[in-house]
Amino acid sequence: MIPHTPSGPAAARHGWVRAVATALAALIAMGVTAALGLWGAGAADLPDGAFPRVVAATVVTAVGGRVELSGDAGGLAGTRAGMTVIPLSVTLVGALVTAAGFLRPLRHRAVAGGPELAGWAARIAVVWLAALLGLSLAARQTFTLSLGDDTLDDLGDLFGVRPQVGFTTDVPPTLLVGLVWLAGVLALALLVARGAPLPPRLLRFQESVRPAAYAMVVLLLVCVALGVLIGLGVAVTRGRAAETLAVVLLGLPNLVWLAFTIGLGARWEGRVEGPFGLPMPHVLDEVLRGPDTATLSLGTLAEHDGRVWWLLVADAGMLLAAAFVMAVRSPAGTPAWRHAVRMAVALVLTVLMICLVGRISARYGLSVLGVGDLGGLGLSGELFLRPVLWTSLGFAALWGLATGFLGGLMAHGGAGHGRVP
Repeated sequence: MIPHTPSGPAAARHGWVRAVATALAALIAMGVTAALGLWGAGAADLPDGAFPRVVAATVVTAVGGRVELSGDAGGLAGTRAGMTVIPLSVTLVGALVTAAGFLRPLRHRAVAGGPELAGWAARIAVVWLAALLGLSLAARQTFTLSLGDDTLDDLGDLFGVRPQVGFTTDVPPTLLVGLVWLAGVLALALLVARGAPLPPRLLRFQESVRPAAYAMVVLLLVCVALGVLIGLGVAVTRGRAAETLAVVLLGLPNLVWLAFTIGLGARWEGRVEGPFGLPMPHVLDEVLRGPDTATLSLGTLAEHDGRVWWLLVADAGMLLAAAFVMAVRSPAGTPAWRHAVRMAVALVLTVLMICLVGRISARYGLSVLGVGDLGGLGLSGELFLRPVLWTSLGFAALWGLATGFLGGLMAHGGAGHGRVP
């Protein structure tokens, strides 16, 4: 039987109107999430009506866009500023809404032609790029900073030292990276959704790729769901609802996926210095804050709080469950060693993604007459967090092999194994 590629009225179900709805729904959802999170963080009080521009900048960075910081402190002073961080809560919301809109008109079909899928994705991409261009042009603002008290402000006026910091979007790289982000989301949606149609030439890959991709996405979403529950518990018991809301709506995946990799044995390096801080549990700030680069691992964190060993237990349970789900969704008769290899590859790619998007760096400094940073005034600081990549990927491979093999054995012994055609 030759697969039928719809055209005319059937293809109109995913025409331009639906493309506009999909792209705008994703950006609106991201904007609302960013706005609520920034409101919880106190950004609604920013001067000069800057709040909408900060929201736009947050959405831009959520899809990997490049927002540049700039500084100016007058003729006798200089500033340095830079920041790289992805608000992954906003990213996750946008990815889920985009994937749902992309898959909705394709459901209940087994096969779709490559040109049809490419045309549908291209229509979404055109609308997406136009909307992202508008956000990029809107994401720019300049703020004037106070030197600390009235006396210092008067001296600043006398010597022409009036520090300013602002941000603007580098539009071409933002559009390019935003397009790559969209393509990745759409491709992952086709890989994960069992009911999504594939071109005939790719059907032979769905048995090996789809179960593993589905298991990894569910694993990451379970981590986020557990983080939400913990956040709600913190808000109820400690009464810091606004701060907790800001963390949940802006950077919850940054925290829970970091914790997930640490539970696997991964190592991260970082430092927090000056007025900067990370929206993270106190134990992480204790380890990172200091003059030297610190290492985040199960061992270093356990020196401050022994409860972090529960991360190891939680990771083991979640990975074993993910491996079982992957094996159950795989064809009957797949050997356990093949489940192990597929789980290892999928987990290594997942941890690699977390390491790439979870990096954080920020720096701001003010110097007068070329002499030093005014750190004593709280106008200088630095923070960064980066993974030790090969250690992280190595542990991911070991965990994937072990849990994939065990999950395959469990599925072989279960009554439901082999139901997936």
